[in-house]
Amino acid sequence: MELSKIEKNGIICAVVNSEDLVITDTQSALDVLMSAKYDVGTENIVIDKKLIVEDFFILSKGLAGEILQKYVNYGGRIAIYGDYSHYTSKPLKDFIYESNKGKDVFFVATQDVAIDMLTR
Repeated sequence: MELSKIEKNGIICAVVNSEDLVITDTQSALDVLMSAKYDVGTENIVIDKKLIVEDFFILSKGLAGEILQKYVNYGGRIAIYGDYSHYTSKPLKDFIYESNKGKDVFFVATQDVAIDMLTR
């Protein structure tokens, strides 16, 4: 895993780059947050959804709730970008919709939009 520092509007984001899955469970998600905090100096994470285990997007497994609660507890914010069009789960669509109305968790189409959401 490699973190790139992006600064926009005076706000720093850590963009996660990797060839492999980066978030596979709660501990790995916290590792990403702590790496961003100590290596880049931010709690704002931008990550491609393909770097997150697919179980995250199956809400009944509880992984998304567990990870996102930890992020909020530790002051983390995350923007996950990618294509969500193939998901048919109404609960997931509702979760994405509600998350995008908040200020800590965003599900968007592109990396640029993810950065915009965390830096406005």
